[in-house]
Amino acid sequence: MSEAEGKQVNAVEVALAGMLGSPGLVGVALLDGTTGLLHASAGQTGAIGPGADLADLAALVTDRLGTAGAEGELESFVVTTTHWHHVMQAVPQRGGGLLLCAVLDRASTNLALALRDMAEHARLVLA
Repeated sequence: MSEAEGKQVNAVEVALAGMLGSPGLVGVALLDGTTGLLHASAGQTGAIGPGADLADLAALVTDRLGTAGAEGELESFVVTTTHWHHVMQAVPQRGGGLLLCAVLDRASTNLALALRDMAEHARLVLA
């Protein structure tokens, strides 16, 4: 890994760690959108799940939306359980997309604000 690549990874890790200040956010990871390869993470990443499974889920959702007639590219989606909101936000990048995946405590999260924050962080994470 070159020094420039190392600095970018460190900057990404710092950006993800900064996201932990968002209300209810317990863990966040930046993954390759195709393979699920983990680029960086912060917080309780065990709650997020395996990267390959998340990439497969994003591909499945994209495929089914297309089958249903939806147009455009997937930007984000939320899976809600009794305790958590699992949020996946696409991070556009030349050469392939990334996924910003987060787990939020459902009891202490305003989902609308969290989605807005995730979209903003997705834009800034590679800036």
